[in-house]
Amino acid sequence: MRVERLSRCGGMLIVAAMALAGCGDPTPEATLPPVQVAVMTVAPARVNLTEDLPGRVAAVRIAEIRPQVSGIVQRRLFEQGAEIRAGDPLFQINPAPFKADAEMAAATLQRAEAALARARIQTQRLEPLVQADAISRQTYDDAVSQRDQAAADVALARATLSRRRLDLKFATVDAPIAGRIDQALVTEGALVAPTDSSPMARIQQVDQVYVDVRQPASSLEAVREALASRQDDRNSGLPVTVLRSNGTAYDVKGRILFSGINVDSGTGDVLLRVLVDNPKRDLLPGMFVRARVSRVSYDDALMVPQQAVVRIGGKPQVWVAMEDNTASAAPVELGELIDRRYRIRAGLSAGQRIVVEGLERLNDGAAIAPRDWQPTATATH
Repeated sequence: MRVERLSRCGGMLIVAAMALAGCGDPTPEATLPPVQVAVMTVAPARVNLTEDLPGRVAAVRIAEIRPQVSGIVQRRLFEQGAEIRAGDPLFQINPAPFKADAEMAAATLQRAEAALARARIQTQRLEPLVQADAISRQTYDDAVSQRDQAAADVALARATLSRRRLDLKFATVDAPIAGRIDQALVTEGALVAPTDSSPMARIQQVDQVYVDVRQPASSLEAVREALASRQDDRNSGLPVTVLRSNGTAYDVKGRILFSGINVDSGTGDVLLRVLVDNPKRDLLPGMFVRARVSRVSYDDALMVPQQAVVRIGGKPQVWVAMEDNTASAAPVELGELIDRRYRIRAGLSAGQRIVVEGLERLNDGAAIAPRDWQPTATATH
């Protein structure tokens, strides 16, 4: 009897507990707060893609000063390292031997002219006599031949005199081009000749210089396309900025003239020749510099910070902030990486807002509390 009463009481307790559970209110689900994120609005902008390449400065023209006559150097007529104009005298070779040769040639010419005058007079005298049969035809023909030979002697003597005067002029060695002259390689008293292996001095034109840079042959196609796009303005060429070793730019203007046609078998590089205006003579031949070469430019590129791009399954995506303040993942196609920013080829449009900071806690459809993104100095560098 006692067992039955206990069983009856236990069943009533279970029924009462179930009744109490059924009458209670359901527990409300916990709601997550919106994720704090920083967003930016995508806007089109002009972007120039450049590449910094090492280069070396070379003079546009180099003239080796060599004598055209043999002789002893008497004087140096220039200051070493000075700016020289074309035609300026540089060295004076002893002119005395050339003056004597010129005087001898002048005397020879004078004698030949006298012989020619005498032969002409003789021919004029014999002409009426041969017509009157007073002399033989052979005598007259000999006189004409002597006259012609005298005329040839005059022409030869005149040419010899011109050559001797030219040698006298060459005794003063002039500058063939304008530019900056280096140190003199010969001194007064030195014997020089046209066959010497070393020059007397060198002049380098540095108001314009070349900067020869090398780049991988794989990048040559982009340069050719950029050059082809500027064929309508050949004077401007493809602009180039010349940089110092610390990264600052020289106050000069440069443009690419052409690209080489040979590929270095050891490095796989090709030569790019850049012509640079150098009015202040800041660039000197032999200097190592860096050339910032323009590759391509976009008038309306969509750029996003590198940190805004995430890769899910190996595919790049960005989080787009929707109008209802929720996040949505959007796959994108990436272009070039420029200054820590990606150019978006496809997947975004101007005016959309993307998440830049706080994206590690996002999922599709998550509520967000957006604020404007403020780029730091390091991020925009």
